[in-house]
Amino acid sequence: MDLAGVVAALRAEAERANERRLLTLAGDRDRGLDAAAEAVAAFDDPDATVVTGREGVGWAERIDPAHASRLLGTTRDVVVLDAHAAFSANALGRVVGAVDGGGLLVLVTPALDDWPAARTDADERLAVPPFTVAEVTGHFRRRLVDTLRSHPGVAVVDVDAEVIERDGLTDAGPARPRAPVTAPDDAAFPRAAYEACLTADQADALAALERLRERGVAVVVEADRGRGKSAAAGLAAGCLAADGRDVLVTAPAYRNAAEVFERARALLDRLGTLADADGEAHVLSAAGGGRVRFLDPGAAAALPDAPDAVVVDEAAALPVRRLEAFLDAPATAFVTTVHGYEGTGRGFDVRFRDRLAESDREVVDARLDDPIRYAAGDPVEVWAFRALLLDARPAVDQLLAGATPADATYRTLDAETLLADEHLLREAFGLLVLAHYRTEPDDLARLLDAPNLTARALLVDGHVAAVALLAREGGLPADLREEMYEGARVRGNMLPDVLTSQLRDREAGEPVGHRVLRIATHHALRSEGFGSRLLSACHEEFDDDVDWFGVGYGATPRLVRFWERNGYRTVHCSTTRNATSGEYSAVMLRPTSPAGEALHDRHARRFRRRMRDGLSDALRDLDPDVARATLRATDGAFAPSLSDHEWRVVAAAAFGPGLYDAAPGAFRDLALAHLTAPTADLSARAERLLVRKPLQAHGWERVAADLDYVSTRQCMRALGEAYRPLVEAYGTEAAAEERRRYE
Repeated sequence: MDLAGVVAALRAEAERANERRLLTLAGDRDRGLDAAAEAVAAFDDPDATVVTGREGVGWAERIDPAHASRLLGTTRDVVVLDAHAAFSANALGRVVGAVDGGGLLVLVTPALDDWPAARTDADERLAVPPFTVAEVTGHFRRRLVDTLRSHPGVAVVDVDAEVIERDGLTDAGPARPRAPVTAPDDAAFPRAAYEACLTADQADALAALERLRERGVAVVVEADRGRGKSAAAGLAAGCLAADGRDVLVTAPAYRNAAEVFERARALLDRLGTLADADGEAHVLSAAGGGRVRFLDPGAAAALPDAPDAVVVDEAAALPVRRLEAFLDAPATAFVTTVHGYEGTGRGFDVRFRDRLAESDREVVDARLDDPIRYAAGDPVEVWAFRALLLDARPAVDQLLAGATPADATYRTLDAETLLADEHLLREAFGLLVLAHYRTEPDDLARLLDAPNLTARALLVDGHVAAVALLAREGGLPADLREEMYEGARVRGNMLPDVLTSQLRDREAGEPVGHRVLRIATHHALRSEGFGSRLLSACHEEFDDDVDWFGVGYGATPRLVRFWERNGYRTVHCSTTRNATSGEYSAVMLRPTSPAGEALHDRHARRFRRRMRDGLSDALRDLDPDVARATLRATDGAFAPSLSDHEWRVVAAAAFGPGLYDAAPGAFRDLALAHLTAPTADLSARAERLLVRKPLQAHGWERVAADLDYVSTRQCMRALGEAYRPLVEAYGTEAAAEERRRYE
């Protein structure tokens, strides 16, 4: 075997075409790592990294697979990924983008024929209790192996037999020269910023970002990974800071925005205006008083210190509700990945574009297509998109437009079916991507291999109209339930975990259920009943096999109503907001057996009692419409128990001169009774008032301002009027007697 010759040929072609090549070293781990060291040594003083858990590697920088994200935004001549241990689809997605044009991505794998059936630590992560490793399949690895053996630009070497199976050469011609980068004649940003751009695309994006100097503008910058969108945002942030402006940068994590800060710092330094760089606080200060600062999405959403402009990097990895908050800034840039595990730009388009169009913002679009570090059409990028389905998308709108739920066919999407039909796999996974604001390559591995997951779809003329992903949970043995009760985390059992460890129910993990992990309808068919039709078909198929169906999600009034219409009832509302989405989570159950009914009933009762006091404590800032929806979606009513004195106080406040402060607990109980099982015809505004004042106990001034009452006096009077039908519905003789005093 002439490994040196293979590496030399791959390097020569990659350098000539300004592309990358992939070298697969399959077989024994030690032999594979030794061969990888030989491949690295073929470079002259290379910038190389090996991602492996094996210690003692002295021939390259070593990064543990758990820290593979450190390679994001970096550039290497060679990256070696050890796939024998701690391998994951996520790790592969993170490292592939770090290889520069002319470089090599090296995969050290088990023998390709054996790899799909091998048992790995990745399988252990997928074997969620009560399932075992033996029940995990190797479909994802089988598909990955097929791509390695068939895709252009991929060399395969059997290090055990010392055989070159594929040389990976594509006969690529020389790279085309890049178009020159020039600054617009009317550029407002300094020429130095444009000189720092590496492609004409990047310069065009920077020109679009100049609009951040104006109020009422939203700039949307979209690109695949490696196109320099974050760099362009960083150059723009530096220009704005040099001009004395305050730029707030946010992203799911600081590492996502590190490139923004690096480019902003470098530009400020070049312009001679960098006054200070606080790495720990993530703040760059400019001589003229401007600055670039980072805050996580939760803190940034409040727009502290009134920034002049906000840059949201990896915007597609944030949910719509969080993104909407940044439209309150004077100017906002949304920078997002079109295809990638950080979040999908397609999802951003579908979920957020309508909100953006409805806003009062002038929207400016920019898109970067030219790769920065390698030539367009790079075979390794194309391979990664195919292997990890980074570019999976639903069917085009025209194929489904006008369809009705009656036109759809219910279909099982097992792994064998999906692997046999790449078109079906791409459409189904593309819809699942849209169902969540952040989808990772690991989700593809779970879909194909996890024994606890089940996928179902509605198809119209062979195209995926709606898809649901169900996770089987519960059915846990007594010893594991006890460990969970004591605080142990049990993978893949989210609802039993919440009900057991947080809500202190020792038996919650015994019944078996299906949690609806994700459900999505094609955007051309929204609000046409496809989601409900799909859920109904899933219920019909599985009701006899499980004790419950359940769901946990970031609660909005619209989503709560959807699940309520489909038979799900609220049993819990989280007491902390999700740090990324900014939403409180609702947990809902739909029992299907006596055991499921018992589980649901006891938690529904506890939920109603918990919300009586929780809304004035941890949930004091819960949106009143979310509170109304979750309370209405509980199964059963809160039964008020008022003394005669309390009834007289409430009746006097409703019909006469009585005061709320004389018995606030009584008002709270009546409000909860109505909101859990409405018996009176109250307006939405009146119900919001019941939430804001009696249940959340906000001050009169705050309540009046929140609900647009002209004065606190009018707000107090409105509260009394809201209680009149409640006194009539629930009141005792003491309440009736008090009421008659004022008739």
